[in-house]
Amino acid sequence: MSAVDQGSQGVERSLGQLVASATTEMSALVHDEIALAKAEIRQDVKRVGIGGAAIGIAGTLALFSLPVLSFAAAYGIHNLGLGLAWSFLIVGGAFLLLAGLLALLAVTKFKKVKPPEKSIASVKQTAALMGTVKPHPRPVSDKAVGVARSSS
Repeated sequence: MSAVDQGSQGVERSLGQLVASATTEMSALVHDEIALAKAEIRQDVKRVGIGGAAIGIAGTLALFSLPVLSFAAAYGIHNLGLGLAWSFLIVGGAFLLLAGLLALLAVTKFKKVKPPEKSIASVKQTAALMGTVKPHPRPVSDKAVGVARSSS
């Protein structure tokens, strides 16, 4: 029942009661909002966990399939008429070529990495500014001097 409803019935609430009621309702609203946020975060954490586990399992299965696929490729090349040794050398060479291309890509990307120039400039500017700031002089009382002497 609101203050208007109570006022129409002849019972008026004091300002303190209205503030207390508003505070209680606001507190309940905040608690409900926090509970809702916790429930949503709990669901998101669960989804992230399931997704991470799925990615991990997929990567493991892909890693385990690599030797099998390598043997299949080598025996497939062997069935084309090449010797078995040559077939395995071709597959191994293809893997080395792929590894070399990926390493070259990595090196070119690493060379493009630069220090965070804007952040460094900002830090230098802040340090220069802080160096020019003088502390406010504080009066030294006899008690502070006595305390400092007795503790050393």
